[in-house]
Amino acid sequence: MKKNLLKECFRWYGEQDEVSLSYIRQAGCQGIYTALHHIPYGEVWPLDEILQRKQEIEAAGMEWSVVESVPVHEDIKTRTGDFERHIENYKATLKNLGEAGLHTVVYNFMPVLDWVRTDLKHKLEDGSECLKFDPVNFAVFELYLLQRSGAETDYTEDQKSEAQIRWDKMDEIERKSFERDIVDVFPGCKLGLSMDEVRKMLSRYGDIDRIKLKEHLKLFLEAILPVAEAYDIRMAIHPR
Repeated sequence: MKKNLLKECFRWYGEQDEVSLSYIRQAGCQGIYTALHHIPYGEVWPLDEILQRKQEIEAAGMEWSVVESVPVHEDIKTRTGDFERHIENYKATLKNLGEAGLHTVVYNFMPVLDWVRTDLKHKLEDGSECLKFDPVNFAVFELYLLQRSGAETDYTEDQKSEAQIRWDKMDEIERKSFERDIVDVFPGCKLGLSMDEVRKMLSRYGDIDRIKLKEHLKLFLEAILPVAEAYDIRMAIHPR
């Protein structure tokens, strides 16, 4: 008999997630992709909290298959501020995950907002909901909310024209909800950043181009991979 190498897994954002573990199990999933979202970026994940989350998932009849994800603090990406302490904290978190029997860790090295969605509850024709990215809506965000310098050169004339139409049609409540959908990033994990905070974070990348960011990633990996290897952890990066 051939061994089944694939396992049905589902992303879960923790207790605050509208989708419960029981619902996920009922859907036939065997594993969970999750993280300790309540712990601030850059701080150590305590072993006891890791074990508590693992036991909670196992009690629901599944296993914590993948850590999605251990966030990389902005200080590490920019090599500024308290980046050395944050790297040590990351290594300590990997050690604790390994001791808890978790051996696949997802991460990314994307600046500021990581993955961006313009709609966290896009409704499909069958009534189900999904995440969605619409480049025109992101043009609305960059041009009218973030007001990023140079953003106008990144979009076509048609996209900019449609972005203005969409922006003008939104009332203040709709604009605020739209802003939160993009800035909060995940449906079950609210970052709570203001637009001024996003602009301040983005400004730290003023002199960091693609080459320098890759160099910072290389230095980060050189620091953490010995710990990952010691605890048999596979580091899975999200491509940009």
